[in-house]
Amino acid sequence: MDLKRIFRKTVRILLPLALGVILLWYLYRNEDFGGIMNVVKKGVRYDVLLLSLVFGLAANTVRGLRWSMLIDSLGRRVSRRSAIYAIWGNYAINMALPRVGEIWRCGVMAKHEGIPFAKLLGTLFVDRIMDTLVVASLTACLCVFNIGFFRDFFAENPPVFIATLYAMASSAWTYVTLAVLALALWYVFAKLRRLTAVRKALDLFLNVWEGVRSLWKIERRTHFALQTLLIWGGYFLYFYITFFAFDFTRDLGVRIALIAFAMSSIGVAVPVQGGIGVWHFMVISTLVAFGTEASDAAAFAMVVFAVQSAWVILTGLFGIVALSLANRNGKPAR
Repeated sequence: MDLKRIFRKTVRILLPLALGVILLWYLYRNEDFGGIMNVVKKGVRYDVLLLSLVFGLAANTVRGLRWSMLIDSLGRRVSRRSAIYAIWGNYAINMALPRVGEIWRCGVMAKHEGIPFAKLLGTLFVDRIMDTLVVASLTACLCVFNIGFFRDFFAENPPVFIATLYAMASSAWTYVTLAVLALALWYVFAKLRRLTAVRKALDLFLNVWEGVRSLWKIERRTHFALQTLLIWGGYFLYFYITFFAFDFTRDLGVRIALIAFAMSSIGVAVPVQGGIGVWHFMVISTLVAFGTEASDAAAFAMVVFAVQSAWVILTGLFGIVALSLANRNGKPAR
């Protein structure tokens, strides 16, 4: 049993990482590494890159405050410090195990704050839904004013998931399957609710739904919206400031930076460690589309991703240790 568990965990780590590395190799296989290394050694203002890191940490800190506000709406005030540390640790863990960081932060907060894990999972859904709405809205707005770029990009790189969704939507079997599933769920919960397993599943669903409803219970919704803007404003500056560290990107302007930022955000959503490979592809493709040399774009993606990933890991490890120390007596520091 232990061997099976070890095997599953190993696959969960290595499979997405391997896919990301393969894509990374594909992107860089024909690039001039001599030119890239010349940029890395002489063409980067690392002081500017270090400045950008402050905004990434600030955005994640505000995310922790926003998450604590969601949890508060469940009826119990939680430690702001613990929520912030949990968010920092979340991203470090995701660098090793994609999406596991979210489960970890809910678990560790459940342990230290005495709140049901399923309810915290519901607040996590709200957190991620807000992210999706922001990225989707930003991308939609950029599409309106930069339709040529997005049309050409998706024509040359048709996303598989969009083609799959279209195929599913065009098939009558999709609707038959959904109807059968809905009927099966109704039968299970309406007719078999006395069974222990069904009762537990229903309780889990209700607890998760309670967490999702936390958004409607927030008293300071304006504050929540402001924090959301601060989070994504911080993420944008985290990315945009890096443009000024390179001679070939410093004059591209805010519009192109916003497009590259939106594309990189889509890349990070892919369940691969840190979006490795996918993030590089999105950023490189965008910069090249607006006139940057391929080798320069590749150097930009390599340096920025490496520096920001190292920062995420360092601050995340600090958050994990600090969270443990802050709660070592069973009483979280407020």
